Amino acid sequence: MGVVYCITCKRCNHLYTGEKRRLADYFVECLQTIRILYLNESVPYLDGPLMPLQFYRDWIGPNKPCIIRNAINDWPALSKWNPTYLRNVVGQKVISVSVTPNGYADAVNGDRFVMPEERQMTFSSLLDIVEGSVKNSGVFYVQKQCSNLTEELPELTGDVQTHISWMSEALGRLPDAVNFWLGEERAVTSMHKDHYENLYCVISGEKKFILLPPTDRPFIPCELYKQATYKQKQDGSFEIVDEKDSEKVPWIPLDPLDPDLKRYPSYQLAQPLHCTVRAGEMLYLPSLWFHHVRQSHGCIAVNFWYDMDYDIKYNYFQLVDSLSGAVGSV
Repeated sequence: MGVVYCITCKRCNHLYTGEKRRLADYFVECLQTIRILYLNESVPYLDGPLMPLQFYRDWIGPNKPCIIRNAINDWPALSKWNPTYLRNVVGQKVISVSVTPNGYADAVNGDRFVMPEERQMTFSSLLDIVEGSVKNSGVFYVQKQCSNLTEELPELTGDVQTHISWMSEALGRLPDAVNFWLGEERAVTSMHKDHYENLYCVISGEKKFILLPPTDRPFIPCELYKQATYKQKQDGSFEIVDEKDSEKVPWIPLDPLDPDLKRYPSYQLAQPLHCTVRAGEMLYLPSLWFHHVRQSHGCIAVNFWYDMDYDIKYNYFQLVDSLSGAVGSV
């Protein structure tokens, strides 16, 4: 085999002569250099109002997260969306609620990727459980991501915006979905990524995010799992029911709150960013960033999913993804 130069970055002038270990070392060095060159050590704060072109140049184009203050100050939801108001306006509406035994919906459990039980119930019934007046052995979370705010709760859209004007102008399109989130403190979103530019707005309470950039993909394990679904039985316990004739899905088995570094040693090379998004704040979560989310009890949020551009950035991610096996032995 001939000599191949590593052209990932200018600082990497090593030669690759075929040894897998050396390739892995060089690849890791390149990825770490990329991180130094373009990422912040923490998630920075911005103050609105924002200019669409400048936001695109400074954040969307470079694929960098930020927390925006004063972006939703004019939303009536910030002062209106308390339990009394929600019961009066949408209390009798039937909505989709995810129910799990442990708070982990869409997550790995053993050798399965397990999805939540999707239960139809009134909004008031959900609030009874969240407020503790009704006991249930499951963990309840409104997390349906098919624009459930506009589809299931249109009565609330007058209290927020149905799109973020400066983001819509920056991208030249409206959001694909506007989602409503409400649930218990035990509800956790496992580590994953989305092909969306995400604006995540907290109405009440707070959300805790763990973020990892796309360039950390080689340090994040991803495996194939059979699909299954939780089902609550009459005695309150849960069983896992396999999805028939379903294809295996790729998912991340690692829990960033308690990573198993013996099983996934490469994760110690990742450098996650931790941030808390509080009521009245908006997180810009760029496309392809890996994220893990926790929340305060009863936290309410609305997020906007704008489809990403499948440009050279996406091609670069696909390249890094395809080379991720090179660091498996590091």
